[in-house]
Amino acid sequence: MPESGYEVFTSMTTTPLDPSRAIAGEVAVTSRHGFDLEELRSIVEVDVALEDYPLADAVADRALVYRTEKLQGHLRDLDQAAAVRNELTRALHDGPGVIVITGAIESAVVDRATEVFERIIAEEREAGTGGGDHYAKPGANDRLWNALEKLAVADPETFVDYYACDMIDLASLAWLGPGYQITAQVNAINPGGAAQMPHRDYHVGFMTDDVAERYPIHAHRLSPVLTLQGGVAHCHMPPETGATMLLPHSHKYELGYLAWRRPELIEYFAENHVQIELDQGDLVFFSPAVFHAGGHNQTNDVRRMANLLQISSAMGRATEAVDRERIVNAIYPALLQRQEEGMDAALIACAVAASAEGYAFPTNLDRDVPIGGLTPPSQQDLVFEALADKTTPDELAAQLAAHRRRRETH
Repeated sequence: MPESGYEVFTSMTTTPLDPSRAIAGEVAVTSRHGFDLEELRSIVEVDVALEDYPLADAVADRALVYRTEKLQGHLRDLDQAAAVRNELTRALHDGPGVIVITGAIESAVVDRATEVFERIIAEEREAGTGGGDHYAKPGANDRLWNALEKLAVADPETFVDYYACDMIDLASLAWLGPGYQITAQVNAINPGGAAQMPHRDYHVGFMTDDVAERYPIHAHRLSPVLTLQGGVAHCHMPPETGATMLLPHSHKYELGYLAWRRPELIEYFAENHVQIELDQGDLVFFSPAVFHAGGHNQTNDVRRMANLLQISSAMGRATEAVDRERIVNAIYPALLQRQEEGMDAALIACAVAASAEGYAFPTNLDRDVPIGGLTPPSQQDLVFEALADKTTPDELAAQLAAHRRRRETH
């Protein structure tokens, strides 16, 4: 992100605050300095009572385990189906924040999907276009971005059989309601592949501390309910294969989006995380605010593959369709003129914020690769850089068009 525009923009919204003010009766301060390990421990070091979740079959590593057959038996009646969704919602929000649903997809169907994924991964590796990883050293894992669309195009029948899954629909409805949107990213941790860093996930989890601090605490509270994290096990997945490391209940710690880079949090996670053993076709779902990470594959011969599901709320959208590239191209000469005339840079930044797209997602992570951070550059980043460099309107128009093409899926 260009220094000039970024500094102007953040100077308008960031004021150093004392985290000690985050007490009863006052608005909590979103500051990385407010992290309290003892508070986190008091939240996560609790037991889960199975009797509080009558539809669950077991508690495994502080996560609730459900059987597909048992849940399906309650979905035929509308009142019972609502009760099932309510229990899963409570488990994800008020409970451990992690649920497992066993036997959700037939092994034969999973095998067919695995064959397609492996073929596409090999083709991308051969072409030099294979995806990296947000939270692990490049090359440790094989990542297949937009596995949803790629599977649909490569093998439509397998796609239908795979996603004709009432348990994925059930969990999505329980957390997000109708109209949800599924995205999927295959993650294969190769033998010897190192673990990821513990983290929270999309949205605020994809931000640096500097950016996350600019969002008020109610936005930190909102972020987890906009997305459901999940995964389909494509093989038997005991802990030694790199099963996902999770810290149940950690989604309840409000400053967690500013804590995951802290050395004391990383150490605590390493000593207290759980790894739930999964069988092929099992599903795991968790709040994106649960601290989690792909594990270390300590085997010599198991390629641990999971299809990671990131499912989004239908409500995270504006009411109008706006062509922001068209707006930027129209106003950029005027922005240059006002800058030349000496308009306050902070006011110019306001005009940029009102016009250019300020969010990096959704995008095509195969081509729009994050460099130097967790997210690729946004449209606003390009405009700020152009203003700093006094780029011509034609040059910026070409950059914006290239930016748009990088975000296309094909």
